[in-house]
Amino acid sequence: MNHQEVAMLYLPENLKKYRILKNLTQEDVAEYLGITPQSVSKWERGESYPDITLLPALANIFETSIDLLVGMDTIRAETTRYNIHKKAVDYQRKGDYDSAEKTYRDALLIYPNKPGMILGLASTLALKGNTDEAIELMERGLPISINEKQKATMRATLCFLYLKAGCEDKANRFASELPHTRESREVIQPLIQQSLSESEINENIKNILLGDGKGIW
Repeated sequence: MNHQEVAMLYLPENLKKYRILKNLTQEDVAEYLGITPQSVSKWERGESYPDITLLPALANIFETSIDLLVGMDTIRAETTRYNIHKKAVDYQRKGDYDSAEKTYRDALLIYPNKPGMILGLASTLALKGNTDEAIELMERGLPISINEKQKATMRATLCFLYLKAGCEDKANRFASELPHTRESREVIQPLIQQSLSESEINENIKNILLGDGKGIW
């Protein structure tokens, strides 16, 4: 997917958002551009896209910039967050957990409610052995995350963190609710029912969080 195609992903919802903000109908927009209302409707549903030469006129109608209209602000923010995660995971894989923790704590000052940042810090603290805060952050981040891979990884990690914290019943209950994914109940549940040493628990946490070399993002 090229840069222009990525930008167009946000155009349909933004066209509708800005049109409604300006109290305009699809017919109003169509009349201004000299096209049919059906064309505007298709744009807003993402079934087709306006010709790129129409973007200045659309931005003018909605009194906004082309960058905001196509969602470049969103794209830049997502790129920034991705780079933060990449930097932190690189630190994690090198065993520099202090730098990874600082990266995520600094990021949370800017993105305090982003589940990826919350769970990123939680994963770092789990790797460092800060069990209680890691559990607290995972329990906070899981309900608001929409990334299924991320959630499965965090749930599997939580099983071992609960076990480490002496909450065996909670660990077993959580394991029984795991999905049939890489971190599945068939794999995790038998493990946590063994008498694992703390070092074995830590090794399982590390394998879950960093085992595929990609982190949880």
